[in-house]
Amino acid sequence: MSNSKPKLLQLLPAWSWLSHYSPVKFKSDVLASLIVVAMLVPQGMAYAMLAGLPPIMGLYASILPMILYAMLGSSSTLSIGPVAIISMMTFATLNPLFEVGSPVYIEAATLLALMVGIISLLLGLMRFGFLIQLISHPVIQSFIIASALLIAVGQFKFLVDVPLQANNLQQFVFSLLEYLHLIHWPSLVFGLLSIGLLIYLPKILKSQAVQSRIGSTDFLVRAVPLMLVALGILAVVYLNLQTQGIKTVGAIPSGFPPLSFPHWNWDLVLTLLPGATMIAMISFVESLSIAQATALQQRSQLNSNQELIALGIANISAGVSSAFPVTGSLSRTVVNADAGARTPMAGVLSSLLIILVSLFFTGFFEELPLAILAATIIVSIWKLVDFQPFMNAWRYSKADGIAMWVTFFGVVLIDISTGLIIGIISTFVLMLWRISRPHIAVVGLIEGTQHFRNVQRHQVLTSDQVLSLRIDENLSFLNANAFKGFLINAVSDKDQLKHVILNCSSISAIDLSALEMLEDLNTELSKLNIRLHFAEVKGPVMDRLQESKLLKHLSGRIYLTHYQAIRDLSPDLFNDHSKDYSI
Repeated sequence: MSNSKPKLLQLLPAWSWLSHYSPVKFKSDVLASLIVVAMLVPQGMAYAMLAGLPPIMGLYASILPMILYAMLGSSSTLSIGPVAIISMMTFATLNPLFEVGSPVYIEAATLLALMVGIISLLLGLMRFGFLIQLISHPVIQSFIIASALLIAVGQFKFLVDVPLQANNLQQFVFSLLEYLHLIHWPSLVFGLLSIGLLIYLPKILKSQAVQSRIGSTDFLVRAVPLMLVALGILAVVYLNLQTQGIKTVGAIPSGFPPLSFPHWNWDLVLTLLPGATMIAMISFVESLSIAQATALQQRSQLNSNQELIALGIANISAGVSSAFPVTGSLSRTVVNADAGARTPMAGVLSSLLIILVSLFFTGFFEELPLAILAATIIVSIWKLVDFQPFMNAWRYSKADGIAMWVTFFGVVLIDISTGLIIGIISTFVLMLWRISRPHIAVVGLIEGTQHFRNVQRHQVLTSDQVLSLRIDENLSFLNANAFKGFLINAVSDKDQLKHVILNCSSISAIDLSALEMLEDLNTELSKLNIRLHFAEVKGPVMDRLQESKLLKHLSGRIYLTHYQAIRDLSPDLFNDHSKDYSI
């Protein structure tokens, strides 16, 4: 019986770090948690507002999810909680269905978190972590940049205190023109001052002049948003800014997040399912990408399926604790790692500190200007709006560049979810187009070697009686006709041709359509007294070919190497060059 508890605990990933926890690690984790909380309190409230929810829900989303992820996740530094993009996707999913901020809207947000958690958990249990590979990095990068742009312009309504719409860019422009005469200038000035402080105060604190006087300012730099929150509240209270029309957060309930299962019905579940699926997918991709970056730096291991499970449990806990969908935060994770977090205990400690804020300090935030929360979002998210990746992708790969621009315009001109779907579809369409147009080359022997290269790129030895081809792609129904057409054109130019050698070094699979194409080619070439040969066939491909009729009726032979095929089929090539080029 004495060993039963440790065996049970070993089923949890947390056992790997709890069993070796020490006071030194605890000290580092405490410091990291203090710095993260200084960012998380204003960010959490701002991101809840971004999702169209009461600010307190941003704090609720930072309690149970962080604790449960610490117990189940495989990353030692990933900070789970509300993030801008997931908050925006939550708003985009719920805004067309319910009145923003209404009780049914809030209830739907908790149900959405629960559904995101269940989808992630099921994918993790079924070991579908490989699904992250189905979305290309350029599409994800473009999606994040476009979403960041929409998020930034979407917060402009709090700076000018008019009901601007920003589901897409043209809607924002038309809405701004409509309400231009109603702009509340004191709110705009207050918001712009907040943005200026958030941008320039960290630079001042990082300057050598300041650091030489007070030493390291890392904590102060991280705490600038919290300092601005405090200054904003003091300004409202002592300067009586509400009389100038500066709107504030208002009453915030205090206490531990209420635990309850969201109300639901099948019609609502089916309505929310597409949005929940998209949020689960983006949540996993973003979270795992962030965790991979920090894991590489710390030489720690990650398990994608375990990450899905942990993320699923975290979102389920968000759904039953009056919160909304959560995922890993890039900014807080980087800060957590840089601050010296040694274990996931830093996340647990951050959650405990957030509980204290929720229990005893919510009243402090009631006079917080909405413009400051909007400024916090704009400054933190605008750093992601960078168009250099588009230029780099276009220069390197036109297909990836097209996918990025299609995703970007889909997001900013239609909406977030539709733009992402368009980007994913465009990736697959472009991938199929590339596969259907494979690189096929006529190759020849490089003198003095056993290597074969493209005749259009290198000085090579060739024979009029032998045609050597190499296709740099698997043979499938997508490119079978393209290969056949290339071969027919190549054969038509050679009256003395007796042999065709297909170099299979780049072929890892041949599907049934391609196999039938090769059988037809073998028959048609035989009628022209031309023999078809294969060289450098990979083991798995040979296993499949041996089960077909192709090898039984093959007019030529199968060679281990292309060099052996040329030595056998075109000895005159070597007689004309008396050297023995074997290696």
